[in-house]
Amino acid sequence: MKRQTELRTYPPLSNSTSWGAGSRNTKNDNGRQTGQKPSRCSFASWGGRIAAILATCLVVLAAAPTALAKNGRKAPKVSPALQQLLNTASPSKVVDVIVQYKGKPQQKDLAKVAGKGGKSKRHLGIIQGEAYTIPLSAVSDLASDAGVAHISLDHKIRKRANFDTAREAINTDIAQSYGYDGTGVGIAIVDSGVYAHPDLNLFGTNNQRVVYSESFVPGDASPSDGYGHGTHVAGLAAGDAQSSQSNYQFQYTGVAPNANIINLRVLDANGSAADSDVIAAIDRAIQLQSQYNIRVLNLSLGRPIFESYTADPLCQAVEQAWNAGIVVVVAAGNDGRDNSLGTNGYGTVSAPGNDPYVITVGAIDTTDVNPANDSIASYSSKGPALLDQIVKPDIVAPGNRVVSLLAPNTTLVNNFSPYVVFPCDSTGTICGSSYGAPQYFTLSGTSMATPLVSGAAALMIQKDPTLTPDLVKARLMKTAFKGFPSYSTVVDSMGNVYNEEGDVFTYGTGVMDVAAALNNTDTGTGYALSPSAVFDSTTNTVSIVQTVPTTLSVLWGDSVLWGDSVLWGDSVLWGDSAFVNGSSVLWGDSVLWGDSVLWGDSVLWGDSVLWGDSVLGMSAADPGDCKLTSNGTVCH
Repeated sequence: MKRQTELRTYPPLSNSTSWGAGSRNTKNDNGRQTGQKPSRCSFASWGGRIAAILATCLVVLAAAPTALAKNGRKAPKVSPALQQLLNTASPSKVVDVIVQYKGKPQQKDLAKVAGKGGKSKRHLGIIQGEAYTIPLSAVSDLASDAGVAHISLDHKIRKRANFDTAREAINTDIAQSYGYDGTGVGIAIVDSGVYAHPDLNLFGTNNQRVVYSESFVPGDASPSDGYGHGTHVAGLAAGDAQSSQSNYQFQYTGVAPNANIINLRVLDANGSAADSDVIAAIDRAIQLQSQYNIRVLNLSLGRPIFESYTADPLCQAVEQAWNAGIVVVVAAGNDGRDNSLGTNGYGTVSAPGNDPYVITVGAIDTTDVNPANDSIASYSSKGPALLDQIVKPDIVAPGNRVVSLLAPNTTLVNNFSPYVVFPCDSTGTICGSSYGAPQYFTLSGTSMATPLVSGAAALMIQKDPTLTPDLVKARLMKTAFKGFPSYSTVVDSMGNVYNEEGDVFTYGTGVMDVAAALNNTDTGTGYALSPSAVFDSTTNTVSIVQTVPTTLSVLWGDSVLWGDSVLWGDSVLWGDSAFVNGSSVLWGDSVLWGDSVLWGDSVLWGDSVLWGDSVLGMSAADPGDCKLTSNGTVCH
């Protein structure tokens, strides 16, 4: 049995250029990507082996300063992460670095850095080093200095974990260690508004990164958040954790903590809006695209499917954003518990998440930082999308009991005070109102998973601004973690138990892995439309077919993207447990899509929409999935 917490290693950013089978990432036995990563020592309890492990870690740490040159071979003077910044970022970008010298740094060394616009922050005598803040333009000159041994980024080290479990499970910490933070990328948040939270300022300043705000709520011109949802969403995409640097158990950092936010308010104080409000906001995002470099559009909202995506005005609006070059990321919906039509939650994806052009996101419940131990959230809506049978969701991300920004005096915060996250004492173990006003709030839903994907898209675009929405989608789907459990059991706050299956309509292509997506440099031409599922009632089999308008070429083509002989590749996109031969799709060892699915012609595969009398969706008061223990249901 594997340890619960594993050391995961990642390669440096790769230079592969093709989508064929030869470009597949090497995986370890858990399906995680493998390669180089700075050494880490795990002090997990292994009984009698702990002393040896500690000793080994101490040896490694002690040897690190002298490892710069060994057997006459010199290591690169500039660390890979810093080199990546040199290759991609503006020379005027100011960074924090640590310079290790071959001898004790002298005043002339400090003066040389000062002459290039830098300044010393701290003397590091134990490693014959100096910590500087310098422009990137000075790094190359420093590297050419014969007295300099090595230059690296001054990475942030934070207590307990750089991120809470939700962020770390998708490798946000590793992705950000590459030097990307969303700088220069605009993320449009179409939601309930965004409160002027300190975590949405430029870090260490009062300069807001919410660069544009407008309300589309009829009769309410205020763009501020009256519901409390949009601020939470914005924080997951782009919060910078200013408010949790020292007095919280974790630092609640968004995936792209320096991206700009374009606040387009459509939901009123009760969390409601009309299609026309949302469409008007999407239109404004397209109009403002060039002014604010809007490359990502986040829609943590939705409603039932009433007609084909080819006619639905909401779907047509998101397609216009896609056509303008904007990555559209949409929540799958929170109706996965709905069994009113006997489908066990299948066929509950909402609009516009049913549109094949967008990235549709489901939610998982994170047990720990290893997604192999996580389960799908019981409320996460499942595909296929009604009417058009589009295979959805495309990807999943953490969405259960996720902490993000609190907007004070809003409907959610005022009505659901138990979800408020208070600051703590110096030990980080005793928390409450006596230690200050709360800055964070806990919510659950695919709405929370969606901005994590939006933030990842912003990082990818910062790294390579030439990426199209289709390449962003394809890379995210290809690199998603596919070692999720085939079966899982989850429980809600009322003690209701849900037996979930790990199939394509539940997890899509897998759990988002931000670091793997950034590492991927595969390319291609065409369009990354989500495929369609076709049910054959005579054989009880399902085929995946391309969703291809006749005027388009498709990025998922047989030889363009996923290999020469198979439409998706037998292990490239769906993982080793999915086999695609053009006529049927088998998921798992012995079941077709999951043996709990009932393929009713009039429900999932019909050409008309049927709605049950009761929809067991998740209300705002729902704490999300919980744990069933000997003492009952525990939600924390």
